[in-house]
Formats: sequence, C-alpha cells, structure tokens
Amino acid sequence: MAVPGQQRLVVISVSPQSRASLAARFQLNPTDTARKLTAFFKKLGAHYVFDTAFSRSFSLLESQREFVRRFRGQADSKQALPVLTSACPGWICYAEKTHGSLIIPHLSTARSPQQVMGSLVKDFFAQQQRLSADKIYHVTVMPCYDKKLEASRPDFFSQEHQTRDVDCVITTGEVFKLLHEEGVSLSALEPAPLDSLCSSTSAQEPTSHRGGGSGGYLEHVFRHAAWELFGVHVTEVTYRPLRNKDFQEVTLEREGRVLLHFAMAYGFRNIQNLVQKLKRGRCPYHYVEVMACPAGCLNGGGQLKAPDTAGKELLQDVERLYGMVRTEAPEDTPGVRELYGRWLQGEGSERASRLLHTSYHAVEKASSNLSIRW
Repeated sequence: MAVPGQQRLVVISVSPQSRASLAARFQLNPTDTARKLTAFFKKLGAHYVFDTAFSRSFSLLESQREFVRRFRGQADSKQALPVLTSACPGWICYAEKTHGSLIIPHLSTARSPQQVMGSLVKDFFAQQQRLSADKIYHVTVMPCYDKKLEASRPDFFSQEHQTRDVDCVITTGEVFKLLHEEGVSLSALEPAPLDSLCSSTSAQEPTSHRGGGSGGYLEHVFRHAAWELFGVHVTEVTYRPLRNKDFQEVTLEREGRVLLHFAMAYGFRNIQNLVQKLKRGRCPYHYVEVMACPAGCLNGGGQLKAPDTAGKELLQDVERLYGMVRTEAPEDTPGVRELYGRWLQGEGSERASRLLHTSYHAVEKASSNLSIRW
C-alpha cells in the first residue's frame, strides 16, 4: 500500500458494520471475514489491522456518563435535553448547516468510534510504538461515505504534529473494489491472526455490543441511566415502533410515572419530525439515537449492494451476521479499564475530555440561491 511521503507505519481500523457487509457478500462468518481482511490488508503493506468495536467501547462509556451528568444537571441550559447522538456524520452535517443554534446544545459531545480510534491510534498507539503521530498513516474502513467528511473536520487535526487522527477513510464498497483490482477473492485467502491495540490482551475473535447495527447507543445509555439514576436493573429493552420501524420509543416507568423516555430516529423523514418537535418545544424525549440512513449503519451508503439479492433480504443477512459476533459490555472489554488509567489518567480527566470528546459548530449558510437545500 503506497503511503504519501516518507515511510510510515500503516494502521487500518475496520468497522463491525463493514465486516458484516463483506461477510454477507463472500458468505463467510464474521470471524473468518475479520481474519481474512487482516491477511488482505497486510498483503497490501499494512502493519496493523484493528477493530473499531474496541474504540466504540470508549464512545459508549463516555455517552453513558455524559447523559447521566446532563440529566442530573437539567437546569444547565448550555447542554439541553434531549441528548442527541452525534456518531452519524450525515446527521451532524445536516444539523450544523440547517439548524445550528437549535440543535447544537443537544448534541452529545462523545466522539464517534471512528474518531475515538483516531485518538487511540495517533496518541496511545503512537506512544506504544515510540513514534510521533505524523509517523503513522491511519486508514479506517466504514459503512458510510460521510465518514470521510467527519475525518476531515478541523477538530480532528493535530496542529502540534500536523496530522489528522484519521488520514484516509475507505468505504466497504471501496474495499470490495480493491479486492477485485488486486484479483483477490476474500474466501480464498488464508486467515491471519487478529491484532489487538492493547499489548496486555490478544484478540482471538471479533466482538461487538448489544443494541442494533448502529452501535447500540440507545440501549447502553438507557440501561446505564436506569441503574445510575433510578437503581433499576433493565434486563430486556423493549422497543415500541411508532409511525414506522425507523422511529421507535423506549420508556422506563415506575408506578405509572415515566422516568426515562428514549427514542431512535433513523432516516431524514424521521429526523425532520424530531426537529419539528424540538422547534415547537414539544419533544418528550430525554435521549434520541439519530442516524441519517434508514435502518441505520448496516444499511449505510458505503455498504455493498448485491445485484441478485433484494435489498431487504441482503440487509437481513447483514444484520444476522452482525448479530453472530459475541457481545460484551463496554466496561468489560479487555484493556478498556486499563487504558482509562494508564493512557487517559482516569475517568472524567482533562485528557479523557480532550481525546474522547469534541464540539460542534453552526455553519453559516451561503446567501446564494444555489446553496444546498436539505
């Protein structure tokens, strides 16, 4: 794999959604897909191949803590309820351009798994390798073209090292094209051992999180908040579909009183309904998992389309393969607790805030009639 400029250490971080899409296309199980992808990228010259499920553990934990803090401090109008997830760059782009001052106070500041991985690779891993951040070239494999926009945000550029946290984003479809160009069938490759970011742990198989193909933000935050705020242990999260399966609600009730009211809103039609509720001051939710793509990240614009399979069937197959991977709670992920202490100097530290959170900005609209209309 050609690296711009001088020779650098090449690190590739693969999203669980991309892995599931490739597994469906090549009729492989997720573990074999992860190992064969590792072999393919190393054949091209990559030095390390990581799984962004690891960085997602940090994103989920930070989202959980942030929600509890904001719920307890509801009087603080700077960070209003409902908290709206910010891991989807298509949604963020729309929010910043179209509804800046209305939406920004509601956005979660927790970085997305891609951008937490950027911090892990260019800060923690660089230290482990005794390299400066600019000596690592970091590529992510994502289900979504808008992840390229996210990686290019000025917030994720290090002035000190003159480097981005993520140097290059390739979609699942672009990986498929690369396989084709290299004349490689993923199925035929010999599997390679999986790499682990944390030297004290070894990755035997890929892992994931509960709560759906967009990362499980609603489910993890809901369970954590129910326990932290009200001492309720939620074993099963029950979703109630509203107008369509892409707009669903979850509630925690006690003695007829609603304690927590969460929702997921996928696709722009549902997002626009949510925004209208916010504008009218009639949004009943404490937290909303927002994703621009109908059906969420497994159905991302960068995922593979199968010419001979109906879209619905393909998505069901990708969902099935995504769900086959062993799940673990983010706080139980090997290495996460260790890194909070060793790398981040503890939960809630200034370092954790700087490396695991970000901020959002209203984008001035161009006054031309040719400006994009969302």
